[in-house]
Amino acid sequence: MEFLVEFEVEVPAGTPDAEVEQHQRAESAAAAKLAQDGHLVRLWRRPLVGNGTTAIGLYRADSEAALDGLLAALHRRDALASQRSRHRHYRIASRP
Repeated sequence: MEFLVEFEVEVPAGTPDAEVEQHQRAESAAAAKLAQDGHLVRLWRRPLVGNGTTAIGLYRADSEAALDGLLAALHRRDALASQRSRHRHYRIASRP
């Protein structure tokens, strides 16, 4: 199954640049692993107003529960403990 997942990540004002960069490196490594494993097909990013970004990813997983497990693993890898992250996902209907 394929899913579109939208993430909003807000970085609190005053967070040191080094901490933000560390988070971005960890996030990039996690995304590369998901792509290598065939779960992350495509990822788009755009800045939010203020301190943060929105990312939209096209993911493949066997079920919604499997997708939730992949996304939970991403959140556990977050290097920036004080950030706020939300996500929504939408299942893409398969063609008949």
